[in-house]
Amino acid sequence: MKLSNRLDKLPPYLFVEINRKIAEKQARGEDIISFAIGDPDTPTPQHIIDQLCQAARDPINHRYPETAGLPELCQAIARWYQKRFGVKLDPKKEVLPLIGSKEGIGHISFCLIDPGDIALVPDPGYPVYSMSTLLAGGEPYFILLTEKNDFLPDLESIPKEIAEKAKLLWLNYPNNPTGAVADIAFFKKAVDFAKKYNLAICHDAPYTEVAFDGYQPSSLLQVPEAREVGVEFHSLSKTYNMTGWRIGMAVGNAKMIDALFRFKSNLDSGIPQAIQQAAIKALNGPQDSIAKHNALYQQRRDKLVKALNDIGLKARTPKASFYVWARIPDGYTSVGFTAALLDKANVAVTPGTGYGSAGEGYIRISLALPNDRLDEGISRLLKWHRDKAK
Repeated sequence: MKLSNRLDKLPPYLFVEINRKIAEKQARGEDIISFAIGDPDTPTPQHIIDQLCQAARDPINHRYPETAGLPELCQAIARWYQKRFGVKLDPKKEVLPLIGSKEGIGHISFCLIDPGDIALVPDPGYPVYSMSTLLAGGEPYFILLTEKNDFLPDLESIPKEIAEKAKLLWLNYPNNPTGAVADIAFFKKAVDFAKKYNLAICHDAPYTEVAFDGYQPSSLLQVPEAREVGVEFHSLSKTYNMTGWRIGMAVGNAKMIDALFRFKSNLDSGIPQAIQQAAIKALNGPQDSIAKHNALYQQRRDKLVKALNDIGLKARTPKASFYVWARIPDGYTSVGFTAALLDKANVAVTPGTGYGSAGEGYIRISLALPNDRLDEGISRLLKWHRDKAK
């Protein structure tokens, strides 16, 4: 048996050795505090769960769904965008529900990238942007996100010959892994860049509702011309603590939405209707859980950032997302520092190089763990620092 050549383009999984060490320690009965997982630790709001249970009893929801999603869900998504961002969407042409936003992010490259085409990909960045490009036969051109530039891509630094060959620009704000944010002025600059070089923008925006200190992240689509060139991916995962429910959406440019629908319709049968109906309840129902979750994350953020700076890491205080991006002490690599914390403190974090070569020198730390575990993790980090100094 010979496997597809495209699989050869995928790099080896960076965290194999780290995960092996974690498994070995856990098998010995050692308790590992993990700051590595970006998955909300509090449950989905009860009214959404109740709606799912009710919908699951209806026989109509036991049958195949449609790829396009329930019209009522598309309308609910459009209403949510209008209320949240002041963006008016056509639910029939500019909205497409997804089996989680990751699914749409992975598939959109096949709609836009032909073999040999270039996608402009942030580094550090969510690995699916580059992996989907490679699987579609394209080549990622990495745009470095640096602390000096507040982890925004310097679009003017992209060589003209690269920009002219590129088909797609990936953006992600609030950003994973850095926690950086972008304003309307930056999005306007990106839209102008895309129009100049006739390329598409895909903005991955699942963290717009996880924000602190009164800050409200923007949508790419708040730029009036954005729908001429781009789509935005969003998700109910982080907004309503529904990561395991697998439901998200793509909105924006009608041509791109139609292309993604046509691609998906040949591969999947859509989102289970009971989950769609629960999503409608989430979007149309009470929104107070968002502020409650954010207050919890903000308390954790403040506590963790202080502790990280106390032990010699240079941690940025994020305005949004539930990640802290911290520069590690001199003398370590990201993987080496991650291994040291695991070996000496039984604390797991994510090395920055898991998100690209420009992540070297950093680690990503998630706020999505219960308060008692966060406090224990901080206690272990402080003890590790004290012991190391002896």
